[in-house]
Amino acid sequence: MSGFVSHYTNRVDAKGRVSIPAPFRAALAKDGFEGLYCFPSPFQEAVDAGGHGLVGEIQKKLDGFSTLSLEYDALSTALFGASETLKVDRDGRVVLSDMVRAHTGIDQEVTFVGQGFKFQIWAPEKFKAHREEAMKRALAVLSGGGAAGMNTEGPE
Repeated sequence: MSGFVSHYTNRVDAKGRVSIPAPFRAALAKDGFEGLYCFPSPFQEAVDAGGHGLVGEIQKKLDGFSTLSLEYDALSTALFGASETLKVDRDGRVVLSDMVRAHTGIDQEVTFVGQGFKFQIWAPEKFKAHREEAMKRALAVLSGGGAAGMNTEGPE
């Protein structure tokens, strides 16, 4: 299977570094992206991360808008303008930036959550709550309830 799957929780060391899970590093290496592309999730207190696959999905979304439109401006600012590329060291670690820490509330541990073409970076306790809600929503969708009652616009 390719892409980012499963979830892993790792400790942040005294220098603010955390190891990217080995399966995620392998997916990034296969993708060929130098570093780790990150931006604050517009929907969660998490950071979206990945490589060329993630950047390609963003570009596909942007391609649906005129480059001189308010929609293009807003999306490109939120998804490219607020992004960072974190350097991955030879041991597969990244230093968590101020943006990552501020948006997620990460302190001593990080949960990495696979989402196929991308993964998210969470504070473990926030992911636990999100996962419970996501499971409820997924069950509603899978049982034929569709997206009824789902907030698809992001956090309230």
